[in-house]
Amino acid sequence: MTKELKVGELIKSIREEAGLSLQAAAEATGLTSAVLSQYENHMISPPLGAMFKLSKALKVPVARLLGETNKTDFVVVRSNERIPTSRFASKEGVNFGYSYESLAPGKVNRKMEPFIVNLEIETLKNDKLSTHEGEEFIMVLEGCMEVQLGEHTDRLNPGDTIYYDSTIPHKVSCHKGIPTKILAVLHSG
Repeated sequence: MTKELKVGELIKSIREEAGLSLQAAAEATGLTSAVLSQYENHMISPPLGAMFKLSKALKVPVARLLGETNKTDFVVVRSNERIPTSRFASKEGVNFGYSYESLAPGKVNRKMEPFIVNLEIETLKNDKLSTHEGEEFIMVLEGCMEVQLGEHTDRLNPGDTIYYDSTIPHKVSCHKGIPTKILAVLHSG
């Protein structure tokens, strides 16, 4: 069962707790206040790269923006206990190209964010590349993934891996509409 994150409400609540105006938070992230307002009001959904920028600006772990509250030194997540989560809800109900399962919910002070990501056909075409601090490691488990890193585009098949600096403008998607499952580990830097 897929759950819907109220990520916009969380962002707004955490921003207000920090005593930051919309403009101040936007400046700290490099986003515009209009875009940040659209995130907070569920008009558009923040990509994972924006979530990392927001977590740094708001001085909270990405896990808090994902609604996680458990705090343990280690976690064991059984395959049948993972909760699939759609890539953040928007008012339009648009598919932004992926859904995911967090592989370490509740682990306190984690430096990495591991996910199983299901890449799907996007109903809203987004050709914008993402950038944020940190690194990403991806292994294709099923299907065929296309990755764009700056001017370089490549195709990865099951068993193929890629590791890159997240400051390089990047985007991953399923190749030619082939549903694709990947293991993605993001480090916020």
